[in-house]
Amino acid sequence: MDQAQGIRQMKSQQPVRVIAVTSGKGGVGKSNVTVNLAVTLAQGGESVMVMDADMGLANIDVLLGLSPGLNMSHVVNGECSLEETIIEGPAGIKIVPASSGVASMSDLTPAQNAGVIRSFSELTLPVDTLLIDTAAGISDSVVSYIRAAREVIVVVCDEPASITDAYAMVKVMNRDYGVERFHVLANQAQSVQQGRELFNKLARVSQKFLDVTLDYLGSVPYDDCLKKAVQKQKSVVEAFPRSPSALAFKQLAKKTLQWPTPTSMEGHLEFFIERLVSYSAQEERL
Repeated sequence: MDQAQGIRQMKSQQPVRVIAVTSGKGGVGKSNVTVNLAVTLAQGGESVMVMDADMGLANIDVLLGLSPGLNMSHVVNGECSLEETIIEGPAGIKIVPASSGVASMSDLTPAQNAGVIRSFSELTLPVDTLLIDTAAGISDSVVSYIRAAREVIVVVCDEPASITDAYAMVKVMNRDYGVERFHVLANQAQSVQQGRELFNKLARVSQKFLDVTLDYLGSVPYDDCLKKAVQKQKSVVEAFPRSPSALAFKQLAKKTLQWPTPTSMEGHLEFFIERLVSYSAQEERL
């Protein structure tokens, strides 16, 4: 089955929210945000798929205590289809797991990235929301996923490097690739005020030098319950549903559901695939 045929067979898909969760640097809790947002949306009745797009350093399955038999390295090597790698997580979320400790997966060629992307055309599972947990930084794969997503959440925390690297990422995506809108989430905030101040720091410099719109999503508070949930390898919204961080994730989920529902081709999964294939082909020609 060729790629185009696979995409055509997906034309009956309902509109899909494609959300990239990213950050300028590692260690800001991006994967935890992805997991807890996914579980919260699923608890509310959404069909949610999570793609762990940090190809060489799997995080999602580790955070949830899952042991996938197959992962993206097997797809790249032609050993299985993408759908065969999918495992079920809490609240019924579907997870596309990355590999762990496979150095070659951290530096895929444009052709290999295109192969991974094309494998999405084989998916038959219904999806309302696709969450993409990108790697940190601005590698080719990160850029491709951000460009193809409909919405982009940038996770920042109260560290100078976090703000600086988040700005660098927004700058590259805006100036080089024309991405104009980003949602900013302050993570591990000591207070509501601190979360707002973190956003303001990023917004001031971005709006001064870039043609972007930054939307403040709010903050997730520093919470010992979140640490305990990580140790238990569970989402905090499941392990401690009344904790401050769990309540914050529920508010975050409500906000994402208020974003305009895709009604055109841009909201369908095959459009996401087509954009990724197009970007990978462009990179391969360069």
